[in-house]
Amino acid sequence: MSMFACLVAGRLVQTDIQQVDPTHFVCQIANPETVNHVVVFMTGTTPFPEGTGGAVHFGYTSSSGVDWHFIGFISNDKPSAIFKISGLKNSARPNVPSFMGDMSNASGGAASQIGISVEPLSQIVQQTPTSQAQTDVAQFTSKLLENFYNFASSFAITQSEMTPQPNVSFVPSTVLNQWYENFKRKMSQDPNFWKK
Repeated sequence: MSMFACLVAGRLVQTDIQQVDPTHFVCQIANPETVNHVVVFMTGTTPFPEGTGGAVHFGYTSSSGVDWHFIGFISNDKPSAIFKISGLKNSARPNVPSFMGDMSNASGGAASQIGISVEPLSQIVQQTPTSQAQTDVAQFTSKLLENFYNFASSFAITQSEMTPQPNVSFVPSTVLNQWYENFKRKMSQDPNFWKK
């Protein structure tokens, strides 16, 4: 029996984890477009070596090979975890060292996989899961826009309050409000839309 197993809701537990090399393991995920969350856990047959854990990655096949996203970790002290993988396929490729380095599809052509890399815990805990990074960017952007909108709106005046100033441009606050609402809508639909 493998050291690890994966579980997708509504499916059987997958214990057929493929060991790619001494520190890398891969689990195939069929029909990934129907999967929101996956549970990765240790089966209890073998513990991690002292001071190490399993960095868990989600990978999907793209035109450039397999795009891997760090999604979290498991360890002897935390032998199971639930990871959200829906939406990761549409997110930007992370600019971090990836699971299996630059190797292309080491797992035989599956559309999606869960990869587990045995690494020192001190290195794993310093990594930021892709979903958390996306949430942080979305929250920062939202707060930035809200702050700008509130600041600019504080200077709003009515047309009757305006005094002619030939060197000053005015933007109607309704335009600012429309822009703000459009940006919030786009951000909620795709946090990475601004990269396109």
